[in-house]
Amino acid sequence: MQPEAVVFDIGNVLIEWQPKRFYDRVIGPARRRAMFQSVDLYAMNECVDRGAHFTETIYATAEEFPDWRNEIRMWHDRWIELAQPEIPHSIRLLRALRSKGVPVFALSNFGIQSFDYAASHYPFLHEFDRHYISGHLQVIKPDPKIYDIVETDSGVAPTALLFTDDIVDNIDIANSRGWQTHLFEGPQGWADRLVGAGLLTTTEAA
Repeated sequence: MQPEAVVFDIGNVLIEWQPKRFYDRVIGPARRRAMFQSVDLYAMNECVDRGAHFTETIYATAEEFPDWRNEIRMWHDRWIELAQPEIPHSIRLLRALRSKGVPVFALSNFGIQSFDYAASHYPFLHEFDRHYISGHLQVIKPDPKIYDIVETDSGVAPTALLFTDDIVDNIDIANSRGWQTHLFEGPQGWADRLVGAGLLTTTEAA
């Protein structure tokens, strides 16, 4: 069936999210590897994605690991450099869908304050019809609860949702609920999927 609404992940779909790349550039690959082995930065970030305060969580972690205090604080102080650049073709696809009257939703693991910060740099994040941001919901993908929230709040049947995400586990849960899905590996593949679903023409998806 043709989808009634399209659901976008944000990180690595609309905005590149590559913390290791940032640290490799700033402190060098060897020091970055040592820091990531010493500090579970992704667990720290997951706390933020679950609703913990962005600044407080990162600064508290920095104090727990004084040898890495300055570098850990960069996760907060230079956060926008971890979340760049935007992916222009994906943004065009978002806007093309909206211009056709197709509802577009964001479903993303994102902190409350960090999402607001991102939206101040990337105004297109305000263009979704609905936002399902994990920090506000206090549940992260791939927990089935966050998918249930989308279904219940939007009123769109699972089989009528088309969802793209770059993480296989997140796609697998959506599939298990009957959602239509696309594993994002680049914007052209996503464009082709939207054309194949009858939502955009080839020209509109360019």
